[in-house]
Amino acid sequence: MNKILVASFALLAGLPGWAVPAGAEFFSSTGPVIAILAGDLFLGEAEGRLGGSGTVWIQSRARPEVICRGSFSSSAELGGAGSMLCSDGATVTFRFQRLGLRRGHGSGHSSRGPLSFTYGLNPVESEPYLKAPPGKALRLGGNEVVLVDATQPIPAALNGSRP
Repeated sequence: MNKILVASFALLAGLPGWAVPAGAEFFSSTGPVIAILAGDLFLGEAEGRLGGSGTVWIQSRARPEVICRGSFSSSAELGGAGSMLCSDGATVTFRFQRLGLRRGHGSGHSSRGPLSFTYGLNPVESEPYLKAPPGKALRLGGNEVVLVDATQPIPAALNGSRP
């Protein structure tokens, strides 16, 4: 029976349309990450593998030269944990809870300050989980998210998108 399973898998893996991008694992999934790290908004992507491990990268919206990259591991029962190193030298550790197989939220600490983040969620779904720093507010509209001074009016591009 094992020979049949191996032969079937080999046949399916060789079919056109089953190509895997260079550097990607066969059983992996990627999704968006929205994070607030030390008062700055970061956007990025996480790639999770079938076994529960994965990689993550985020980039500052205010300072695009600051990019953080790292890895994580997770399980449905225990949630997950990971760490990142940023291009400005900051180190980050974090924990997260799954909301589903490809969606969740978490928090952590860095050498620069606190972290809150979501993965696999759109900006509106992310709002309850993201912790804006004092005096700042998230402004959401469609699939766009910005971190602004809480006393500023809603940016014109987002005006009217939320009550």
